[in-house]
Amino acid sequence: MLRYQQLRDKMVREQLIPRGIDDPGLLAVMGRVPRHEFVDQALAQSAYKDHPLPIGQGQTISQPYIVAMMSQALALTGRENVLEIGTGCGYQTAVLANLAARVCTVERLRSLSMAARRRLSGMGLVNILYRVGDGTLGWPEQAPFDAIIVTAAGPEIPASLLAQLAEGGRMVIPVGRRNVQSLTVAEKRQGQVVTRNIESVRFVSLVGKEGWGDKR
Repeated sequence: MLRYQQLRDKMVREQLIPRGIDDPGLLAVMGRVPRHEFVDQALAQSAYKDHPLPIGQGQTISQPYIVAMMSQALALTGRENVLEIGTGCGYQTAVLANLAARVCTVERLRSLSMAARRRLSGMGLVNILYRVGDGTLGWPEQAPFDAIIVTAAGPEIPASLLAQLAEGGRMVIPVGRRNVQSLTVAEKRQGQVVTRNIESVRFVSLVGKEGWGDKR
């Protein structure tokens, strides 16, 4: 619809570019993926506003700027094998699938994973593999990964995810306390992990064996 395209254009122009999102391919994808189709119909008109929205099961879809910032930090070229922890509604997955060769996405809540799969398949995105399970343990059978993105916050970077990160690869993950975290970029260089913080953020908790345990 023209109305939603206008809202996407405004989102890119007013929320992303002024905050340093400057990758042309990423901006094109953010201006194309129909974010309003990833939220309840009652929230569709708010889909392109500068804040997160609920998607059920106590989970959220991140604000557009955070999605773009995390995606840009991965520096994708189109050839990567990407691991996403936290499929959620599938919006971040869709962005990644348009920027990388393959996306392996893990979600611990089966209902969210199934809904995302139906939604993304309906959009013709076929370079995505889905798994229901403990995302803190990654997906060793599909490793190594050139890029890993974690859309929930843990007390530290899970060791299993670091082990599955390819040499020269990058991971973006929020790390810290439950109520506030630092968005962290971890790079593997000659077997060593180098980290840097890029933004103060607040994400839902990363639940799992190497996260916050079995409680939300």
